[in-house]
Amino acid sequence: MRKCIRLILVVNLVAALGLGAVGCGKDKKESKAFSPKYDTETEYRLSVVGTYSNFESLESTFERFYTYYPNGEITYTYLDDYRNTIEPALAGTEPPDIYVVQPWMYKDPKFAALFDSAEELSDADLEINLDCIRPGLRWEMEGGKILTLPVFSTSYGMLVNQDIFEKEHLEVPKNYGELKSVCDKLKAAGYDSPVMGANTTTTPGIGYAFAYPMFAKTVADDREIEDRLNNLDASAGEAMRASLERLKEFVDSGYIDIAKCTAEIEDDYNAVIMRFFEGDVPMMLCSGDVVSGTKKRESKSDAFVAKPFAYGFYVAPSGDEGGYYMDSTSLLFCVNKNSANLDLTNEFVRFLTSEEQLGIMAQDKRLITSATDYSLDEVYASLADFPKERTISFRDTEILDTAVKQFRAAAYAIANGDMTVNQAVANYGTIPTD
Repeated sequence: MRKCIRLILVVNLVAALGLGAVGCGKDKKESKAFSPKYDTETEYRLSVVGTYSNFESLESTFERFYTYYPNGEITYTYLDDYRNTIEPALAGTEPPDIYVVQPWMYKDPKFAALFDSAEELSDADLEINLDCIRPGLRWEMEGGKILTLPVFSTSYGMLVNQDIFEKEHLEVPKNYGELKSVCDKLKAAGYDSPVMGANTTTTPGIGYAFAYPMFAKTVADDREIEDRLNNLDASAGEAMRASLERLKEFVDSGYIDIAKCTAEIEDDYNAVIMRFFEGDVPMMLCSGDVVSGTKKRESKSDAFVAKPFAYGFYVAPSGDEGGYYMDSTSLLFCVNKNSANLDLTNEFVRFLTSEEQLGIMAQDKRLITSATDYSLDEVYASLADFPKERTISFRDTEILDTAVKQFRAAAYAIANGDMTVNQAVANYGTIPTD
């Protein structure tokens, strides 16, 4: 049965694999098709473990790989309580061949084994073309070694109802001045809250999606402040001022009705999407991880089914010169250098590491591709050619989670009028985060 399924897939995916063979970081005319290095009749079994309970986009990649190496099986297993179960899994009698890591795990002694066990993917002998990965996402460690493959990326910004903008003869704003002008026109047209979002302290919430990228840019421009931020030194609170003042100005303007957001959006994921699909919200603050849930929910929204509309993801234009694109990794793979199936594991990673395969995976998951070509998913088309001077990658800052939580709590307090900017700045390091 399985071989029959694969034969059908070959027919259905001819176009994809013909293009898919687009190599990374090269002109597409010069790229070469994936060519197996080993006997295609090789029998093998590979295992992948991770944090997603549902990873259909990876499993469809398995099927595409089977068209080259049909006599094997690759399985994906979700590990509950990943923080505490991944290290024992690596040390077990049947360790995974590929496993997920996150940037925040690095330099944490608890997760040292994850990086100690990782193969160097930048080893030229493996012929894994990492040039297709956006430079800001390529994670070079000591000695220039690359141990991780960024599979998905994410960012923070807003979903935009493009039909509303077309109806009202408006352009999506590119900077804060344009945002104010657009919001004034939308309010005049009857949209009480031109911008909405989840009123939470989480990363998809209003304060984080709108103001955190500006804060991160401040830190990226002055890396000397990082240690004080990470050590929760009260003097570092001044770094939050400009972004919090902009957030307060925006909320006080009436362009986003916090009370309305609180009443109509119960959580920072499903409710954000379903409220947006009602079709009367011009701009919805959120994260790329929220956008990933839109495709499956289109058919679950009666309003969207009755009256579908075009939408896209844009950077929130919080800055005077424009918004700031947080080019952040969402999920990374490591190859277990102690794998019993190392050759075929590396072969699968080599197959996966292409503009086309990473693009298809991201499109299926509706997350942002980690490759250089955004064109496969028009939802993220606005991110293509975003100005480098306003792009912040995860390597441009090393703001620890404790510092991020302080900012999120401060932004929430500012948005809800529970704290002044001066108070937030002065109380950095001691702002309650629960």
